[in-house]
Amino acid sequence: MKNFAIIGVGGYVAPRHLRAIKDTDNNLLAAYDACDSVGILDSYFPETFFFTEQELFDRHCSKIKNAGGHIDYVSVCTPNYLHDSHTRYALRLGADVICEKPLVLNPWNIDGLQKVEQETGHKVNNILQLRLHPSIIALKEKIDNGPKDKIYDVDLTYITARGHWYYASWKGDDRKSGGIATNIGIHFYDMLTYIFGEVEKNVVHIATHDRVAGFLQLKKANVRYFLSINANTLPKEIAAQGLRTYRSITIENEAFEFSGGFTELHTESYRQILKGNGFGLNEVRSCIQTVYDIRQAKPIGLVGDYHPLAALPTEPHPFGW
Repeated sequence: MKNFAIIGVGGYVAPRHLRAIKDTDNNLLAAYDACDSVGILDSYFPETFFFTEQELFDRHCSKIKNAGGHIDYVSVCTPNYLHDSHTRYALRLGADVICEKPLVLNPWNIDGLQKVEQETGHKVNNILQLRLHPSIIALKEKIDNGPKDKIYDVDLTYITARGHWYYASWKGDDRKSGGIATNIGIHFYDMLTYIFGEVEKNVVHIATHDRVAGFLQLKKANVRYFLSINANTLPKEIAAQGLRTYRSITIENEAFEFSGGFTELHTESYRQILKGNGFGLNEVRSCIQTVYDIRQAKPIGLVGDYHPLAALPTEPHPFGW
């Protein structure tokens, strides 16, 4: 049994980590979040010590070490812009780290974390759960074993509607979330480069507060993508069913089905990490560079090979920003 601590236990993704820690038969000793709405702990680890101030959390973790105990892993589930500092803290605490995506917002932050890994002898593990999805594993094998010189045409569409609360939260602040591409798309960019190879060209057609569309030329694929948090961009047949999320990938105009099998992927990620098979800093570098370049790019408009949904009319910011 390994001992865990978690930073950011009050957020959306934390329950998946709590479940993964429990399902892998491990123990959660301490949890920290600035928000105290963390009753979810009772469903998994009711005896866990909880803190709303990092200083008290740090003191408790130090007491555990001073008493001869140990914290093997720290799970980092905080807002995106805090991942870097919380990962550094956990490494210097003497623990390995399991960090939600995106690991960091800027490529050079990875270099800094590599230095802290070397100083402490501990490792950073990234949650890149789509790499563990059975359908995606099968697709990668198919592409790897297919014609070596074939360039595939791929369309990625991901719409996950968000209410006005989004813009009032840290997620609506590009400086904190990294923007739409980083916040909701990074796992898809990782998946695509994992399967089809590194990015050779990165073009942004549209980038607003609620959507981003562009073109990625990968080693083995030309990818048109459209990501949105605006419910008005959902296909009519999806909206008519009362659904607020739509994901689609077509490869050579054929739908690639991977909608199921998501619920266990965090637990499987933990299983692999505990076996020593986690995804480290070098594996995450490509997708961090991709979303950074998207964030820095100047949109060129509806020019060239763009995703059809990029032509949807844009809408003003709901808060008038």
